[in-house]
Amino acid sequence: MINGVHHISLATADMARCLHFYRDLMGLALIGEGHTQPGNTSFETVVGLEGARVHSAALRGGNVQIEVFQYKHPPATVGPVPRPCDVGIRHICFDVTDIHAEYLRLKSAGVEFISEPQVMGNHRVTAVYARDPDNNIVELQEIFAGSRVDKSHIRGLEAGRGT
Repeated sequence: MINGVHHISLATADMARCLHFYRDLMGLALIGEGHTQPGNTSFETVVGLEGARVHSAALRGGNVQIEVFQYKHPPATVGPVPRPCDVGIRHICFDVTDIHAEYLRLKSAGVEFISEPQVMGNHRVTAVYARDPDNNIVELQEIFAGSRVDKSHIRGLEAGRGT
């Protein structure tokens, strides 16, 4: 039985830069950091990389945990910047209050956005895509009262609706 999603994992080329983005700019709480030791065969087996060593960090934002790995061995490679339509996990979405203020705050901090916030049809949702320092797409969305979009992740709302 699946109980739910525990965490999302990201690989980064620069832990300090990644933590600055997710902890300092996005406001996620740092749960902790660690380093795998050489010879950690269970970790090597799970990730399928012999001799794998990482600097890891765990962050929490509301109902989701993000795990970040900076591989010390084997060395990471950086591929082409993924487009929103490319195959694979394409974005992480953060629910926000006052999307326009968040957009301006992050833009003034140098965060790259794909567009300005957009009203998404008649869904009573406004959304915008940005890029984190490793070119992962980060979506900000604000769900307004009366929306059919689920808000059960926000404590205190009845029936998971935007009311």
